[in-house]
Amino acid sequence: MEILAFGVQADEKPMIEKAFAGHHDVRCLDVFLTEDTAPIAAGYEIISTSVNAILDHRVLQTLAAGGTQMIAQRSTGFNNIDLEVAERLGLTVARVSYYSPYSVAEFAWTLAMAVNRRIVRASNRTRDFDFRLDGLMGRDMRGRTAGVLGTGKIGEAFARIAHGFGMRLLGWDVAENPACVELGMEYVDKDRLLVEADLVSLHVPLLPATHHIIDAAALKAMKDDAILVNSSRGGLVDTDALVTELRAGRFAGVGLDVYEAEAGLFFLDKSLAGVEDDTLARLVTFPNVVVTSHQAYYTVDAVGQIIDTTVQNVLDYTQGRRGENVLVPRLPS
Repeated sequence: MEILAFGVQADEKPMIEKAFAGHHDVRCLDVFLTEDTAPIAAGYEIISTSVNAILDHRVLQTLAAGGTQMIAQRSTGFNNIDLEVAERLGLTVARVSYYSPYSVAEFAWTLAMAVNRRIVRASNRTRDFDFRLDGLMGRDMRGRTAGVLGTGKIGEAFARIAHGFGMRLLGWDVAENPACVELGMEYVDKDRLLVEADLVSLHVPLLPATHHIIDAAALKAMKDDAILVNSSRGGLVDTDALVTELRAGRFAGVGLDVYEAEAGLFFLDKSLAGVEDDTLARLVTFPNVVVTSHQAYYTVDAVGQIIDTTVQNVLDYTQGRRGENVLVPRLPS
């Protein structure tokens, strides 16, 4: 059987081909799964998709009509998939429920320190042989307060690094993580966390309850010189409200690896075509903002785990097993 994989990056292709070798043939495409590209999947029983695929009812109907029966998504998040429609169409949908949390946590800290120590501005200056220090002053993290929204595996890894810096830890989640408590984390309500934290890092999934969890009111509650980092999902932050606060001169730095309207932009080269998204165009002009293209997970370790799990999900399907990563069909309640 040949598997069709959408949205495969150049670095990923040899890893995917090697992982599937001896099991199934795999055809890798660099295009993402959208309504326009879905007809390519006609005749493929199994397809694999990336995190920025669009699997709404129109795409799923096209896939099902073309003979697709199984979708193996190469990501943990699945907010891009209409699971109710998939189930109604009789599609099997699986995801990657776990990969290295350190990849994302370490990158979140990379963003935090990049904006704190003005790394991008400093690098751009030195390329022009401008070695002044004006405007490059950061601050020590030791003794300051890190607020972690979402203390699962990634949030815990982020907190461990913060603990290593000697920071006070505040956490918010639906349930306390004992490992974070052992680090000295104090669990508080979200409002208090936002008011007291010098650094706020987001590690919650994107759900209806967490959409725009950082809205205009949340942003106004934060310290004027706080640092905000989002390496989870773009929809957690109201970007228009964030731009408003940045225009008012607030925040020491903002590091974003995700953007709520990133579909159709991130992972693509838009350098010649230009970007029509006025909000994103305004966002990247602020000197205290660093935006990267959803790359926090992109390490050899994490991508290798994602691919290995995807192969296992496919093998479970072809061999009639229901693995733990299956989202649809749901187990009977």
